[in-house]
Amino acid sequence: QVQLVESGGGLVQAGGSLRLSCAASGRTFGSSTMGWFRQAPGKEREFVAAITWSGGSTYYADSVKGRFTISRDNAKNTVYLQMNSLKPEDTAVYYCAGKFGVIRTTVDMYDYWGQGTQVTVSS
Repeated sequence: QVQLVESGGGLVQAGGSLRLSCAASGRTFGSSTMGWFRQAPGKEREFVAAITWSGGSTYYADSVKGRFTISRDNAKNTVYLQMNSLKPEDTAVYYCAGKFGVIRTTVDMYDYWGQGTQVTVSS
């Protein structure tokens, strides 16, 4: 089974940038589609971005398109989320998740999850 550990969260001013990392253990990381989700207080967990096992395809939520970039380094068993032009509405706990097969955007389609990292954007 794959275990995921997120890092890189923190407090940043609006307009700033952060890069989240998700380190994976387990031999199946390299064949997994990986995604980032987020959950703000009182709201449901929502899809942010995903990337196929090869990195050849990516998909983004409309709310982050053009500002966030997902990438991965299979040699390091790590997936990243570069977040630029951050807004207060990006404040949430960000979760890394993995699945086998094609990109999906719903929580129930992902098989394993990290514990999350807090991102807070001040206005």
